[in-house]
Amino acid sequence: MGNTVRDLLNRELERFEREHPRSRELSRQAEASLLAGVPMPWMIRWAGGFPVFAADAEGARFRDVDGREYIDFCLGDTGAMTGHSPDATVRAVSKQAARGITLMLPSEDALWVGQELARRFGVPRWQFALTATDANRFAIRLARELTGRPKILVFNWCYHGTVDETFATLEDGTVGSREGNVGPPVPLAETTRVVEWNDVDGLERELRHGDVACVLTEPALTNIGIVLPEPGFHDALRELTRETGTVLIVDETHTLCAGPGGYTAAHGLEPDLLTVGKAIAGGIPAAAYGFSQDVAERLEALLPRDERADVGGIGGTVAANVLSLAAMRATLAEVLTDDAFAHMIALGERFEEGVANAIEQHGLAWHVTRLGCRVEYLFSSERPRNGSEAAAAGDPELDRLIHLYALNRGILLTPFHNMALMSPATTEEDVDAHTAVFDEAARELSSLLATAS
Repeated sequence: MGNTVRDLLNRELERFEREHPRSRELSRQAEASLLAGVPMPWMIRWAGGFPVFAADAEGARFRDVDGREYIDFCLGDTGAMTGHSPDATVRAVSKQAARGITLMLPSEDALWVGQELARRFGVPRWQFALTATDANRFAIRLARELTGRPKILVFNWCYHGTVDETFATLEDGTVGSREGNVGPPVPLAETTRVVEWNDVDGLERELRHGDVACVLTEPALTNIGIVLPEPGFHDALRELTRETGTVLIVDETHTLCAGPGGYTAAHGLEPDLLTVGKAIAGGIPAAAYGFSQDVAERLEALLPRDERADVGGIGGTVAANVLSLAAMRATLAEVLTDDAFAHMIALGERFEEGVANAIEQHGLAWHVTRLGCRVEYLFSSERPRNGSEAAAAGDPELDRLIHLYALNRGILLTPFHNMALMSPATTEEDVDAHTAVFDEAARELSSLLATAS
């Protein structure tokens, strides 16, 4: 398929450059003041020869500086799962900003948000951070404090933000650093054990070493395609962590797509700690981490309350600021509601069906997977059961082509893989527009492949 994909990709790159002159100009100007010409390193990795520069966004759409409008299925890679600038969140932020942004003091909103998160996830006690990465870091520290153990365990090809210990992988059974990991502070085998997703035997073997403070896991892998848990896997995970005295931390930052209480509520998980971020404040930086009653009581007995309370490596000057809490309250109360999730998940089903029909109609060896209102397609016929299989099945050139093909036709997917997310503002017409574009790409690829053979 290589030459076929490459020829199409070159055509789409030429179209992209022709139709985005202002973004191209700004990208060149940015090279003088921004490292690599972008405000964050991963912004380099867009499908065109340069990034699209955004002008404004509202709901499920955004416009670029060249005046082009897009249906946004990326939604800030979950950060804008609410849709861009939802009215309730904007009102709350505007009102709170005029009354104070950060105070290092609690607000009544913190109480409301803690109670609401407890209701949704079934985890009774909460604290707040600015990012899910921070929430995960804090949770890991607390697990080490509780257990007196040094290591954590993650699943191969997991995603937990920029937590140092999680950029580990398995190579022939040996733990090493993930390719592309920038400046790892210590060899990853010193901090981390790694197991393949859905591998109960491997999980038991690694936990029996007795040096693992916590398992940090997504309820399903989400950053290497969507790889769902096999039946019984979560039950085994919970049983083994309890047997070995290991803290179970569930990261719901991406899997919030499964419903108002994420995968945890939808499938009855029982984590010791739970972390969530990105979408819960409508795009305002915010995250939360919750504790079971048992863990909360044990931590309250351990943690200092005197002058040592601010040197434990947990928290930050602007963590739990009143602006973030106001945004969280408004978003949870009025945007990410039960009705909104019902709408979003129905659209996810519609999106999945449209992609699956196009794949079947054009005889392509691809597949599509959905988790709630999150949908992703991979260019392989077999569904992977773990991260290694998903990574091996990847096709970076085809990923780039399909992403750029969609972008050139007014559809934005998540840039590193072909993931789509539904928001409360997304419509059936938006989903059908993607289906039409995907069908066009599938038909063109199928026709060229038939000609080549």
